[in-house]
Amino acid sequence: MKSVGYLKALGSVVAMVLACNVVYAQSNDAPSSAASSVKAGKRANNQLGRKVRGALTKTQGLDVSNISVRARGGAVTLSGTVPDQGQIDAAGEAAKGVAGVKSVSNKLTVMQQ
Repeated sequence: MKSVGYLKALGSVVAMVLACNVVYAQSNDAPSSAASSVKAGKRANNQLGRKVRGALTKTQGLDVSNISVRARGGAVTLSGTVPDQGQIDAAGEAAKGVAGVKSVSNKLTVMQQ
């Protein structure tokens, strides 16, 4: 008779452990999908930044050595220095021409070299 009582107690403990594991496993699903979407967003931003940087590099007469590019959700920010105003305008136009760019914030400044 005592063994039946032990088996019932053991059965209820096992059921509780299993229930806790299922709840724990379900609660971990949401953060992993959110984390993967964050990673996908970062990957897309990095890829867009590389495309803009490539377009700037291909622009004739543009010195890209002091230009940094940051992309976030289609919004591109150009910062740094260039030798003359014409290069600021050329960089902005080159960035606007890249597929996926929604807006360009041109924070380039002129610095005589």
